[in-house]
Amino acid sequence: MEQQEFGRAVRRWRDRVAPGALGLPVGGRRRAAGLRREELADLAGISVDYLTRLEQGRATSPSEQVVEALCRALRLSDTERELLFRLSGRPAPGPGVVSQRIPPSVQRLLGRLSGTPVVVYDAMWNLVDANAPYEALTGASAWRGIERNGVWRNLAGPGPVARHTPEELAEQQEGLVADLRMTAAKYPADRRVDRLVAELRRASPRFAELWDGGELRAHESRSRHKIIDHPQVGPIGLDCDTLVVAGDDLRVMVYTAEPDTEDAARLSLAVVLGTPSPASEPSPSRNT
Repeated sequence: MEQQEFGRAVRRWRDRVAPGALGLPVGGRRRAAGLRREELADLAGISVDYLTRLEQGRATSPSEQVVEALCRALRLSDTERELLFRLSGRPAPGPGVVSQRIPPSVQRLLGRLSGTPVVVYDAMWNLVDANAPYEALTGASAWRGIERNGVWRNLAGPGPVARHTPEELAEQQEGLVADLRMTAAKYPADRRVDRLVAELRRASPRFAELWDGGELRAHESRSRHKIIDHPQVGPIGLDCDTLVVAGDDLRVMVYTAEPDTEDAARLSLAVVLGTPSPASEPSPSRNT
């Protein structure tokens, strides 16, 4: 019965979300004013088939990550989020675990920055949400599983999105590991942090070295200038500002170009071109 109610709730909330409020095209023939099923599936990062089975009550026990992704995509209030988790058969994540919740105030901020590359990470540096301009800039929509973790991409994976000198890369790696250690100290009951640390230790001797060093450092909210080599438009010089949402331990990264410059023109062109295909991505890979 709860699975049926879960599906009904998702369909009801899908019907009330105005596509234009999420930056989606509103033209063409629509049978309802809300989101199409494929649009919600894309926003939540799940397949249309799986969403169909959830809505029809044929899929049981959706994971915490799936429920949280649906809450974000549907722009649910805190009360509605609690209800959807209860209908899924699991409690909403409490204060003792790393949250992937994006509060309504931050959702509104992201909506107003719909033309600016923005990405949101949780306290473990898992990518929680990214808008279309960020995906166009980095190809983030192709990242799967642990590839969506910023610490893994910098220390065990293909590397950062921007150009780095060896000294800059070392500083960034040190900061990410120190920040993850702060997260582990703040959320000792969250076993997902332990599993991530174990995976990183297996995959990266550099991570193990830094982790064993024991440094603690909260992430710094400061501006950095980065050059990103886009596969179609060339190098783009951008200012990257990281805003920390203290209550929810989110890291909101915003990329902007100096107005009326070649970098601004190239960024606009990259956004128009959309997400680069995997085959066209440059050899340096992407991350924070």
